[in-house]
Amino acid sequence: MSTTPTSVTVPGPAIPARALKIQSRLRMAATWALIKPYWKSEDRKAGLGLLTLVVALNLGIVYINVLLNEWNRVFYNALEQRDYASFKVLLLRFSWIAAFFIVAAISRQYYTMMLQMRWRTWMTGQFMGHWMGHQAYYRIEQTHTTDNPDQRISDDLRQFTDGALSLSLGLLNSVVTLLSFVGILWTVSGPISLALGGNEIVIPGYMVWFAAGYAVIGSLIAHLVGRPLIGLNFQQEQYEADFRFTLVRLRENSEPVALYRGEPTEQAGLRARFDRIRANWNQLMRYTRRLTFVSSGYAQFAIIFPILVAAPRYFAGKMTLGGLMQTSSAFGQVQGALSWFVDSYATLVGWKAAANRLIDFQEAIRVAERQDEAHTGVRDIEVEHTGEPQAGIRVDGLGLALPVRAQRGASVGQRPLVAPFSLSIAPGERWLVNGPSGCGKSVLFRALAGIWPYGSGTVTMPADARTLFLPQRSYLPIGTLADALAYPDAGTAHAAEALQAVLLQARLPQLVDQLDVFDNWSLRLSPGEQQRLAFARALLQKPRYLFLDEATSALDEETEGIMYRLMVEALPDAAIISIAHRSTVAAFHGRRLRYVPDDGAGAQDGQGGDAAVSYRVVCEA
Repeated sequence: MSTTPTSVTVPGPAIPARALKIQSRLRMAATWALIKPYWKSEDRKAGLGLLTLVVALNLGIVYINVLLNEWNRVFYNALEQRDYASFKVLLLRFSWIAAFFIVAAISRQYYTMMLQMRWRTWMTGQFMGHWMGHQAYYRIEQTHTTDNPDQRISDDLRQFTDGALSLSLGLLNSVVTLLSFVGILWTVSGPISLALGGNEIVIPGYMVWFAAGYAVIGSLIAHLVGRPLIGLNFQQEQYEADFRFTLVRLRENSEPVALYRGEPTEQAGLRARFDRIRANWNQLMRYTRRLTFVSSGYAQFAIIFPILVAAPRYFAGKMTLGGLMQTSSAFGQVQGALSWFVDSYATLVGWKAAANRLIDFQEAIRVAERQDEAHTGVRDIEVEHTGEPQAGIRVDGLGLALPVRAQRGASVGQRPLVAPFSLSIAPGERWLVNGPSGCGKSVLFRALAGIWPYGSGTVTMPADARTLFLPQRSYLPIGTLADALAYPDAGTAHAAEALQAVLLQARLPQLVDQLDVFDNWSLRLSPGEQQRLAFARALLQKPRYLFLDEATSALDEETEGIMYRLMVEALPDAAIISIAHRSTVAAFHGRRLRYVPDDGAGAQDGQGGDAAVSYRVVCEA
């Protein structure tokens, strides 16, 4: 067998220039809508308390910088005058000023990190709640309206909260620094006279104007050079998440890949995804190089610029050495405060990219929530609960459809799949659902579960409808075997004796003594063991309506018969509805729901218009 890596085309080409420009938009109103809710939440008192403390520490550090600026003037004048007594006193003064600065800086960092985590914790809870609520996580995956929600909840939320605090506190620090030092710089720089057209023009506090002009020009250049980095950072996060997801998927499917000898194809696919990371990174490098050139040149020239501007007055004897150093220090503080935008631009573009990804994710969640809450349009299927405890499941005029998507993945319509039909399932009845592959049998189960938004009709559930759906491959969470068996309950919600008993009934004696073992059970157990574990779960939960979607496909006919007989005997009052292809399963069911091709099915229009349905349902006793 050849081991030469094959060429793989990764779906989802590089984002075009127009889309990149859209992702580079600032979207300030939407960004503010992300920031505001926490500061009005139930945690706002603790958050505002920490924020007040951090702001106070920032103000204290600015005050210490003012003291250091004044200390510079006195210290260098003492050096110029060779005043040794003052020199010793000033060194002592510097020691306690520096000590206060260190304590304030450490405290500010500590409480800023504490506030970052509180804010991130609250936002993570909100996003996870909305993502899991209304089953938005499922609907988003159906419509592919956003990518990698895991990465947006973990990385983007962290970057957003950390960046919002660091940038806002940096801006506050710059404003306070500017207000504190602009008066000092205005006073110590004095006026400058310029001859223009035979007239003498006097500019008071000229160093302030030089600092402002220098910062404005630098900010404009930085924005023009660095703005594309917002969209490029947006793309980089997406590509990194895609690559990481593919690695995790390979790990979770290591056995089938090994059986297929699919290493060359998987390696080629991973390489192709990484090539997208590298190509985008090359663009990031180019734009970052330009931005670094601007910011580094700006910062380096700012060191000598105030000396050059103030040197004429110093050499003219109008300024002492201490005054020159104080002027240089004050200019640096003012220019630095005015240069917040330039200095923070690299951080700002990364933060804005994370904010834009969260805005898109939040909008996708809201769309999913509106689809779930509205009973018209894309979600016409209603799931109602009747107050009659003994009533069965009633289906009225249920027509099923499939979503039709555009090339970019957005849902643009529905293609009818199954003609409307009615059905009644009473407690204790056994229904077998069969038909050709792809006819919509599993879609029916999803509609009965209330998670399929495409179609029309009404599904009425009784008030005491404890339902359990066992798909072909049941979900097994990573954790203890007890947690995997009892899901969605916690393993501790059931006595160990009960868990052991259902494992024995499901013919899994080898797992009885492993209830407390922590593992990824979907990888450790064979498909047959996983299906028997699912039957043990049904015995544990005792549902009134049990839906089996090819839940015995990995079992031999003998074991399959044992599992079905076990369900019938252990759950005599439960309705059992099965999707299965084997004729042996039919012996355990008294009724049949059969999918047959619709004779009037015509050509599909591909846009969910008036296309004919593909199948109709026949109920047989």
